[in-house]
Amino acid sequence: MTGDTTFSPTNRALSFTIEEGSQNSEQLLEDENNDLGNDCEQLFEIDGNEPESERDDTSDQFFEIDSNDNENDRGDINEQLFDIQGNDHEMSRNDDTVIDGQNGGSQEKVYPQPVVGLEFDSYDDAYNYYNCYAKELGFAIRVKSSWTKRNSKEKRGAVLCCNCEGFKTIKEANSRKKETRTGCLAMIRLRLVESNRWRVDEVKLEHNHLFDPERAQNSKSHKKMDSGAKRKMEPTLDVEVRTIKLYRTPGADIVGYGSSNSYEGESNSYVDVSKRLKLKQGDARAIYKYFSRVQLTDPNFFYVNDLSDEGHLRNVFWIDSRSRAAYSYFGDVVAFDTTCLSNNYEIPLVAFVGVNHHGQTILLGCGLLADETVETYIWLFRAWLTCMSGRPPQTIITNQCKAMHSAIVEVFPRAHHRLCTSHVVQSILENMEALQDYEAFQMILSRTVYDSLKADEFESGWEDMIQRFGIRNHEFLQTLYEDRERWGPAYSKDTCFAGMPDFQNGESTRPYFDGHIHQRTSLEEFFELYDFVLENKRQEEARNDLESRDLNPILRTRCYYELQLSKFYTKDVFRKFQHEVAMMSSCFSITQVHTNGPIVTYMIKEREGEEILRGVRNFEVMYDKAGAEVRCMCSCLNLNGYLCRHALCILNYNGVEEIPFQYIFSRWRKDFKRLYVPDLGCNNVDITNPVQWFDHLYRRAMQVVQEGMISQDHYMVSWQAFKESLNKVRLVADKQV
Repeated sequence: MTGDTTFSPTNRALSFTIEEGSQNSEQLLEDENNDLGNDCEQLFEIDGNEPESERDDTSDQFFEIDSNDNENDRGDINEQLFDIQGNDHEMSRNDDTVIDGQNGGSQEKVYPQPVVGLEFDSYDDAYNYYNCYAKELGFAIRVKSSWTKRNSKEKRGAVLCCNCEGFKTIKEANSRKKETRTGCLAMIRLRLVESNRWRVDEVKLEHNHLFDPERAQNSKSHKKMDSGAKRKMEPTLDVEVRTIKLYRTPGADIVGYGSSNSYEGESNSYVDVSKRLKLKQGDARAIYKYFSRVQLTDPNFFYVNDLSDEGHLRNVFWIDSRSRAAYSYFGDVVAFDTTCLSNNYEIPLVAFVGVNHHGQTILLGCGLLADETVETYIWLFRAWLTCMSGRPPQTIITNQCKAMHSAIVEVFPRAHHRLCTSHVVQSILENMEALQDYEAFQMILSRTVYDSLKADEFESGWEDMIQRFGIRNHEFLQTLYEDRERWGPAYSKDTCFAGMPDFQNGESTRPYFDGHIHQRTSLEEFFELYDFVLENKRQEEARNDLESRDLNPILRTRCYYELQLSKFYTKDVFRKFQHEVAMMSSCFSITQVHTNGPIVTYMIKEREGEEILRGVRNFEVMYDKAGAEVRCMCSCLNLNGYLCRHALCILNYNGVEEIPFQYIFSRWRKDFKRLYVPDLGCNNVDITNPVQWFDHLYRRAMQVVQEGMISQDHYMVSWQAFKESLNKVRLVADKQV
């Protein structure tokens, strides 16, 4: 039996009892792990309270089922690995006893490769199985680690690994003993589940070394394998079916993950399908292929999966390295896009979206969700927060959803949670379409929501509106009004929105994948176009960077503020600011209304519209002469990230020749160097840990690459530095020979 042999129903030494599920399928975690209020690291405690070292390489924890198989052998995994229908009558007892390893020429027993979901009656059974499997392939195993229940010595979980796992310590490296460790990652993770059974939770099949059966035979794990243990693992003639159980439902797409609609009439009483990600045939394979491929090209690609106790996939989250790095620059405001969920798309996609230095939306992570419960959102937000080094956004914008709000309060307690104003207004209009004077209602609603500068203005305007149209007792409007502080712009003057259009009249953030996916788009189609969409967005950002760098705009005024910020702002942001400078001409009649030491409050008037008989609005602006600080009640600075026309007029009125630099935010600057390399921690590197060597060297090398892409001169200097560094490293290697 070779390392890439696929265990199929016609080539096995063990039979599997296929059950429809477990009554505990709704259980999220072991009881002691249900406290989601702990810090975000608890997200990964699916296996219990194992030490931190046991959570290594989370991104390899899923879809490692048949990674050694040829592509053609991954066709229908349901048929390859298990007999889903349980056609026991088609097999004779001889099929369950002795299998010929070489076309009938050998009587050596064949142990199937491990898969997620295998269950054993005891820990010893599980250990002996993996030991027998390893012996046949030609490698040895050892217990990498194990853990016990709280306040108990009872074993709760363990990781069995290839004995070539890891590397020598510094002390061991000085010994004359032959080096046998290669950093091999092959392993299985076991966990004690309900009914005191042991289940395989994670599998890694790939070895980075050749098998050595002779050396393996002399290893400790195989020497202590007694005949009783071997007999216990091998079926005999009078045993029809072994008790290694894989809990899954009929029509499962890939080893119990997700579900299919192919067996709607089948009994499914023990499994709550609503708690599982709805996958169709081929969907799981599409996820597996994409994640496997990206991990080869993007070492800092991160993904994590939420599995039920029965091994069913519930939720998925992933993010690439560039998005993780971009969050360090543009993570102040994040919109959580649930368009696909709310519009019943075939793919249950959610996306974290930010705004870059051009005002262009950027992707900050994606997820696939089984449902919209509080528990699901908590899991997702914790997963996202974990890969962002525990740094939450200042503001998070979502649609209205009680479960989502509860999860945000739990995971992001200090963040400002705001609802998308444009979506709220749209939902009101959709519910009021039957009104007789609908057009007048639409105009008054828009004016009340977007033109109210203070909370009391909004509340009096709302009262007049519901009184005029006789809708005071409308339940939907009452519910929204009670929640007005989370969606009314008048209540969010101190909240940072960094140019997110969701709080401006008639504008909203377009879904990141808008125009690329529709209601019938399948997961397989989505992952085929996913990289294409990201690449197009990033090329657009690169073009905007180039245009902004070479920008020599035509100035619209003689105001120095315009010339000053043309040297700093990116192209699109400067055009928006340029409009504010031009609109300074509509402001007049500056009046000092209050003084408190160095702080002066002014009232400034502005003409509205372009008609001859234009209305006039008053704006209150506070100015601190000591610190050259200015604040306008229109809150343009928090909303858009740059000063408004009213504040500019007050600065000019007080003889401030240049805009103070505290108001030129780095997030909009074209001269600010952004290196899209994740900062995954400090520079303290464990010199005995090769994984940390790689992470540290990779981050530093990518910084040089990013700098080298600025110009041809930068490229030549970077290339020369790489060559010199490589020569120095080779000199060290030559000295050690």
